[in-house]
Amino acid sequence: MKTKPFSTGIKIGVAAVIMAIPTLANAQQPANDVTAPLHLLQPDYPTPYGAKSTQEIKATIDKIYAFLEKTTPASLIDSKTKQEVTDLKKLDENTIFAPGTFRLTSYEWGVTYAAMLLATEATGDQKYADYTNKRLKLIADIAPYYKKEIQKNPKFPSPIHGFLTPHALDDGGAVTASMIKAQRAGLKADLKPLIDHFMNYISTKEFRLTDGTLARNRPQPNTLWLDDLFMSVPALAQMGKLTGDVKYYDDAVKQVKQFSDRMYNSEKNLYMHGWVQSMEEHPQFHWARANGWAVMTLVELLEVLPKDHPGYNGVLNQLRAHIKGLVAYQDGTGFWHQLIDRNDTYLETSATAIYAFSITRAINRGYIDKAAYAPAALLAWNAVATKVNDKGEVEGTCVGTGMGFDPAFYYYRPINVFAAHGYGPVILAGSEIIIMLKNNEFEINDSSLQLKPSK
Repeated sequence: MKTKPFSTGIKIGVAAVIMAIPTLANAQQPANDVTAPLHLLQPDYPTPYGAKSTQEIKATIDKIYAFLEKTTPASLIDSKTKQEVTDLKKLDENTIFAPGTFRLTSYEWGVTYAAMLLATEATGDQKYADYTNKRLKLIADIAPYYKKEIQKNPKFPSPIHGFLTPHALDDGGAVTASMIKAQRAGLKADLKPLIDHFMNYISTKEFRLTDGTLARNRPQPNTLWLDDLFMSVPALAQMGKLTGDVKYYDDAVKQVKQFSDRMYNSEKNLYMHGWVQSMEEHPQFHWARANGWAVMTLVELLEVLPKDHPGYNGVLNQLRAHIKGLVAYQDGTGFWHQLIDRNDTYLETSATAIYAFSITRAINRGYIDKAAYAPAALLAWNAVATKVNDKGEVEGTCVGTGMGFDPAFYYYRPINVFAAHGYGPVILAGSEIIIMLKNNEFEINDSSLQLKPSK
């Protein structure tokens, strides 16, 4: 393995520096155990090693922000004339969102909206929250017109048609959670009708198994998708916080328990991606991003779940076990593999970012041992940051993925910079890391990254 002088961006002790200076007598001798402190030589790490500064992390977030601000305009146009529509009294069947790179009402953008709110909380820079608030307000402002027209004609064209006429949790669960967060943070927009509309869908219209577990009838009848934990539970939890109605907390906790009972491998401490009721055997493909949705669901639920709720400790223990399992499979590069427990699958960015956020949030909230887990989280962030290119695009993200029961399906899913799943998680991860660095110090101690003990 190649070696080079110790350099990580983190200061090491003066004594260590002095030790590294060879004496005149052996200055011309080859480095060996007598002539040089070999333990101070730094490996040729494939990923930068050590804790980045908060300024460096913010610079990475800023690159993504600038890219998204430019490529996801918060405006409307007439699809025929291409002219901007600014008078909401002139909305019609030809009105669309101004063309951009990503969809403003997708579940991925629900994650991005929440991430931008967190970025403002972490950095104090209002521009990130403004990104979210401007787009959610636009959606809220046009909703009454389109809701009225769709009631008259269900096929009436609308830029928010999927949200207003949902057929799956993907259609609005993550966006609804971000709407509630934005409202709780002070956004002045009439979001309540949209929030109530989709929460009614989750609670009363989405397909469920007989025991109340949220499910789908694809690709097989009575199928559980691990992804659906995130598409439902954070919204239920946020609604519980917003309204004080315990029924939302109860449903959220029930989903976590009933999904986990069927889909969690307690030996590996990982979730399978899909579970089909009719199968005698349940193939276990531990897809990385689905496990990301699950672990992020757990920290999102604990964020607002009252500690005296009877399900609180169960959710907390599930989070601790899952994080323990995830960290055991982290690659030396800091990334996780597309199939977590199969090292010949590719290293994937979006899942790594979700894990970096979730582990760091668990540290910041005191759910897990920060001395034990913070180095892994910082390494994950350093890995993710290498995938943000100069344009602000996030590289290495798996595209949208259905459910499969053979390895080839997961091994060969494409990656693409326009896979929207990568952007929100990277902003979330960087923002939460900033919060951790503001409240903790790290050092290189005997060549490894360590939490600096409190005096």
